[in-house]
Amino acid sequence: MTLTARKSTYLFFAFFLMIHLSSCAQKSSNTIQTAADRTELYLKKLKGKRVAVVANQTSVIIEKNGDKSKKYTHLVDSLVSLQINIQKVFAPEHGFRGKADAGEAIADGLDKKTGLPIISLYGKNKKPSKEQLKGIDVVVFDIQDVGARFYTYISTLHYVMEACAEAKIPVIVLDRPNPNGHYIDGPVLEPEHKSFVGMHPVPIVYGMTIGEYAKMINGEKWLNNGIQAKLTVIPLQNYTHQSEYSLPIKPSPNLPNDVSINLYPSLCFFEGTNVSAGRGTDMQFQIYGSPFLSDKNPFSYTPSPNEGAKYPKHAYMICYGEDLRNTPRLKELDLNWLIKACKENTTKNFFNAFFTKLAGTTKLQSQLEGKVSQEDIKRTWKTGIEEFKKVREKYLLYK
Repeated sequence: MTLTARKSTYLFFAFFLMIHLSSCAQKSSNTIQTAADRTELYLKKLKGKRVAVVANQTSVIIEKNGDKSKKYTHLVDSLVSLQINIQKVFAPEHGFRGKADAGEAIADGLDKKTGLPIISLYGKNKKPSKEQLKGIDVVVFDIQDVGARFYTYISTLHYVMEACAEAKIPVIVLDRPNPNGHYIDGPVLEPEHKSFVGMHPVPIVYGMTIGEYAKMINGEKWLNNGIQAKLTVIPLQNYTHQSEYSLPIKPSPNLPNDVSINLYPSLCFFEGTNVSAGRGTDMQFQIYGSPFLSDKNPFSYTPSPNEGAKYPKHAYMICYGEDLRNTPRLKELDLNWLIKACKENTTKNFFNAFFTKLAGTTKLQSQLEGKVSQEDIKRTWKTGIEEFKKVREKYLLYK
């Protein structure tokens, strides 16, 4: 072994030992540790392998200092510094650094910091190709989810697992907490409404971490032709589904804080209507409004282009609606704002075609148009939710 090689090996194991000792010191604490933080569980699986990473700006390792401050190191940067052989990075919706608008095409390119090739998994290329996976020994998936069916990172997970299963490449999912993991609610997706914003027969809010969800995709044989990926989930520590978890980094440009993340499953329905959910403001998914709602509403705002919303709905128009920033933490979907806006709307075109994709069923729009109450709407979801809970139970890693 050359001197350089020995030095590299010593550095790797010195860092590994430091992380391991730090982890042991934290085990008596109740602080939630993400899988990425638990490097002692996965670094050995990557050493000597040609690695691809599916990541975005949330893919970080948290370093805790003596003064309880937190420093974040990107997973890719950390692995590169440890001389793990990273070959390429696959980036989901919003891109590797998380700056792009929802729905914006993401171009392939090079990461300025590491020089690694970045391959987009959003737009025309949602699934890694055989050529893109050529020469890869293992794929690491580490992206923060928010627990809503129409949040596209779980669709990216599906396609990554499918491509890896076809290429016989193992997948390692580094698990992260679900900030909406404390409840299950919503209509179960109907197969005829499958799309990138809803690929699986699950409720809108499914109460699982992304690692548990990966196990369910595999176990229920939802991949093409029922194939299964060689899957390893690196688990969280000190986490339950009732844990309240504040995300250290916003998971996408229009989910800036804990309130928006909690309200997102309820307010995202507005994306399929002529009502704005606050894109083009700094209160995204914490307010709603429209020029076509009553000007007697207690709150108004005017959207304008900003980061993550280059072309916001109703740009430069006064929108009347409600400010929901002081709403207590939701433990179920709240349809009352949607019902209220549907009744107040003064145009004929309240809904657009995207609404059914978000809902995963045509029934919800019909119920809203028919002025059905929230209680009666939710009653129609009950059977589907109970059946889903039986499926979900098989794949849980946490209480």
